[in-house]
Amino acid sequence: MTNDTITAIATANGIGSIAIIRISGDRALNIVKQLSKKTNFTPRNATLSKIFNLKDELIDEAIVIYFKGPYSFTAEDVVEIQCHGGFIVAQSILKETIKAGARLANAGEFSKRAFFNGRIDLSEAEAIAQLIEAKSEDSAKILAAQMKGSLKNYIEQVRDDIIHILAYSEVAIDYAEEDLPDDLVEQIKDKLELLKVSLNKTLLASKSREGLMQGFKVAIVGKPNVGKSSLLNALLNLDRAIVSDIAGTTRDTIEEQVKIGTHLIKIVDTAGIREANDEIERIGIQRSIEAIEQSDIVLALFDASREIEAEDEEILKIIKNHAQNKEIIYIKNKIDLSEKLESDKIIFDLEVNSKDSVDLLVYKLENIMDRTNSSDEMMLISQRQIMAVENTLSNIEDAYEPLDDQELEIFSFHLNEAVKEMASITRPFENDEMLDKMFGSFCLGK
Repeated sequence: MTNDTITAIATANGIGSIAIIRISGDRALNIVKQLSKKTNFTPRNATLSKIFNLKDELIDEAIVIYFKGPYSFTAEDVVEIQCHGGFIVAQSILKETIKAGARLANAGEFSKRAFFNGRIDLSEAEAIAQLIEAKSEDSAKILAAQMKGSLKNYIEQVRDDIIHILAYSEVAIDYAEEDLPDDLVEQIKDKLELLKVSLNKTLLASKSREGLMQGFKVAIVGKPNVGKSSLLNALLNLDRAIVSDIAGTTRDTIEEQVKIGTHLIKIVDTAGIREANDEIERIGIQRSIEAIEQSDIVLALFDASREIEAEDEEILKIIKNHAQNKEIIYIKNKIDLSEKLESDKIIFDLEVNSKDSVDLLVYKLENIMDRTNSSDEMMLISQRQIMAVENTLSNIEDAYEPLDDQELEIFSFHLNEAVKEMASITRPFENDEMLDKMFGSFCLGK
């Protein structure tokens, strides 16, 4: 890490009551003294200060807080200037901090310095980044716990367990000319099995709750003119999608976000699935199928006022082929009209009139999403973490055969690889490229 003093606006762009300019590095305190014309700042005390440009012209009156290193987020001297929000004031102060000797921070550079200075590990850094974009109150609670080190403690325990098993192997290597006692091999296998069970539970819980962290995706599917757009508008409580009696009105997917219970979800209104009449419609239908594959929950809509048709049969076929392992809610719509729909192939979960009320559907969606967070298992919050655990499990599996053959050097090699994989979740031994890529995905000011 360099000794540059870095600066950035740490709040979102736009008009607001307060904006925060963050400065970190050896020159942070001197820069704010220069801009405020004050000579004394008590650490962790809020100080009301006028902020001037280098021409001695007043920019704003702001709150200045000084965090003396190492007792700061980055473990360096950090100063935060809390000024009036807006497009101009914060940018003006930022420019003056740069003129006074700081440089504009790269995306994620504050968090990267905190990592390299030992204030946080990678699991805590990823939790910070994802907390900013949390899609539900439950995910925010999980991420807040990980910021406090819950995942780090779990990883360290797994790592210690693997090292403990390695110790058995290393001792046995010293007596390589002797056969290993049968009970020692069984003890090692028992410990490996316990590790596998724990890691598999974590992996399963993490994959099943992916929607909780990334935001649930809900796809509305059905044949043309079945009421998909009306259902979308009812869920959003606004006329977002065009509604008409003409089949094929929605020719592409429409995506909107709405909060249901404590969850922010993305709803996708798909093009009606039928035999397409032109290339544009065919592309729209293909995108509908892709939306089904990428969704967590599928709302399969059927028209109660029409008899079952070939297009309905096609919907059921697509759901069977493309919606495996997903929550599917079968909905009979337009129940206010004369009912003609009869089918022994569909067991409906709900009957609604999307132009009237969809409260029952909202309640069912909320229950499904709440149920996703019922597990108490530790949760991995990124694909990088999931891959590390999968690689750990793969190395544990690969260690069984050399253990049975008493090839302990190979056995130890696989367990050492497992240790490295687990360590990569919190504090990898190397790979600067991976770190640059990860922190580069952070927002500016973090």
